[in-house]
Amino acid sequence: MAIAKAERLMNLALCLLGTRRPLSKRELRGSIEAYLEAGSDDAFNRMFERDKDDLRELGLVIDTVENLDGDTGYLARRDSNRLPPITLDAEEAAALGLAAKVWQQARLAGAASGALQKLRAAGMPEAEDAYEVHSALEPRIPVHEAAFEPLMLACRDRRPVTFDYRKGNAARPEQRQVEPWTLECWRGHWYLAGWDRGRGAERVFRLSRITGKVRSRAGAFTAEVPDVVTVRETVESWAGETATRTALIRLRADSGYPLRARAISVRELGDGWEELEIPYGHGLDAWLVEFGPDVVVQEPADLRADVVDRLRAVAKD
Repeated sequence: MAIAKAERLMNLALCLLGTRRPLSKRELRGSIEAYLEAGSDDAFNRMFERDKDDLRELGLVIDTVENLDGDTGYLARRDSNRLPPITLDAEEAAALGLAAKVWQQARLAGAASGALQKLRAAGMPEAEDAYEVHSALEPRIPVHEAAFEPLMLACRDRRPVTFDYRKGNAARPEQRQVEPWTLECWRGHWYLAGWDRGRGAERVFRLSRITGKVRSRAGAFTAEVPDVVTVRETVESWAGETATRTALIRLRADSGYPLRARAISVRELGDGWEELEIPYGHGLDAWLVEFGPDVVVQEPADLRADVVDRLRAVAKD
């Protein structure tokens, strides 16, 4: 069975690489003997989708194209699947090896390991891992959100998605239709940037606020993907990083360390509380709500009112 699957994957890869126009599922089924032997359309569709995902995992870039009739076709462009000669010295190889260890998420860990094996097979030097020899610590990027993996694949494959999303001040989630562009981690949280079809504008979504499953949708992007997506700058503006004034808050001792890191001044109040002066900008209220009962806003009054409104909205859920 392993040999049969390998032969089927090879035939599919050759078909996709050898065509100059996108091939539909029907055409691919008629060109590959193993697909012709599938007992039903459902069996063929399941087999084809698994094979397509397996080829992408192996590194083949497969484009999904919708023709004028609305049919979906597939092809693997040669220019997208050809690498220029790669030459790395020992230090560059060591940096790649270290980067490959960063990911804890299973799919990315496998992809990083496979990429290193391919580079070593192409002649990349086996560098001594000085980081591992001299340190008991290792860098890690945690990924806890279930939405991360499907969104990562959707960004890679340029596939539109839908998901239920609850804003910080909303009692219930609402469905969003998004063309995903990129994922970025900022201060321990993952964010998605993309084109929100319902709002007709670029939006940034925090993955921890996505509820339920992320579902892929057929069809091409309707908005142009920008060359540079400023996820971090957008999130920073929401969190008050571009502040022009300050706020005074009470913070429970031994809590709220991200707030302490930004504090301009700290004063002990007793009874397990401290007073912090922090930069105040648009969106600071949404960030303060995340600390729950450990934070009390003293001033300005409009910030205090915004935080109270958000807490009440959450309590009604």
